[in-house]
Parts: sequence; structure tokens; C-alpha cells
Amino acid sequence: MILEKCILAVITTDASKFAGGAPLFTCPSTEEMEFVATNLEAILDGIAHRLQENVYIIVKHS
Repeated sequence: MILEKCILAVITTDASKFAGGAPLFTCPSTEEMEFVATNLEAILDGIAHRLQENVYIIVKHS
């Protein structure tokens, strides 16, 4: 089985809603969350997707 998509990271301002599976980055503000998501997107060679007002995920599309 070949994975075509993989969640590389979760970035949020509220870590209490998430657990396990991918690295979780908790930020104190929306501005910092957006900054971290943008940087991780470039570093991890993935794509940032905003799921909610306070949640981004970085996904690797193969």
C-alpha cells in the first residue's frame, strides 16, 4: 500500500482538541499560528490547509 497523502503536522491555538498521529504545534495567537504554518509548509515541502479558524494542517501530496 502506497500512501498518497499524509498529514505532517497540526498547528493550532487550542491543543486540547487534538491528540496523537502527527506532530502538534501550539501557538498563543492566530498570527503566530499562521506564521508557523507558512514556515512549516516550506520546510516540510507540504501544503498548509486551514481547517478551522484556529487549526491548520500540513499535508504532503504525492
